[in-house]
Amino acid sequence: MRYTYLLFDADDTLFDFPKASARAFSAMCRKHCIPDTQEVYQTYHQINLELWAAFDRGEVSKEFVTLERYVRFLQALGLERDAAACNRDYLASLGQGVYPLPHAESVCRTLAQRGHRMYIVTNAVASVQQSRLRNSVFAGLFLDAFISEEAGASKPDPAYYAYVRSRVPGMDASNTLVIGDSLTTDIQGANNAGLPCCWFNPRGKRRPEHLRVDYEIRDLRELLDIV
Repeated sequence: MRYTYLLFDADDTLFDFPKASARAFSAMCRKHCIPDTQEVYQTYHQINLELWAAFDRGEVSKEFVTLERYVRFLQALGLERDAAACNRDYLASLGQGVYPLPHAESVCRTLAQRGHRMYIVTNAVASVQQSRLRNSVFAGLFLDAFISEEAGASKPDPAYYAYVRSRVPGMDASNTLVIGDSLTTDIQGANNAGLPCCWFNPRGKRRPEHLRVDYEIRDLRELLDIV
């Protein structure tokens, strides 16, 4: 066993977040009488991406992002709705959207059977992620989930990984691998923390020159030969 401890990102690494988000958005639209079209969703999606990018850069808080995206979205559509209620209902539906990515369950089961100690590392909204993990096939496979809201810091901040280290005795750079899809949070975070990393890159994006990428995979099954 090369890596005893495996730190997995959740969204877009284990879970199909776009699918869950689109379905949660549709449920919110029905409840608040908002047109549920592809064009409307793209308007929301673009606003959401821009705000989360600002969060990743440390410019705004998660609480600001989750509410402000609906404030701006409703303004863009010229609709008078309760932004807080829209956000609350979207998050509630999102928490029920459990859609594992291809091979995620089988790979994680194999890793657990081999004796790897697996943890979730995520910046997602705590209530959403807790609900999804609790109701997913991964519930009995991961030993714990470290959510940024509870850690008091977010990926890629080294303080986030210091929090994780404080709760996983024995974890260090020689026996731990970070696995995730995001260059700005997962890979940059692993670099900042001095931990080996595996970039899950199913779309074949160009490999960055400014980051250390120890491993790159396009299919989660490739992870079995690495760890």
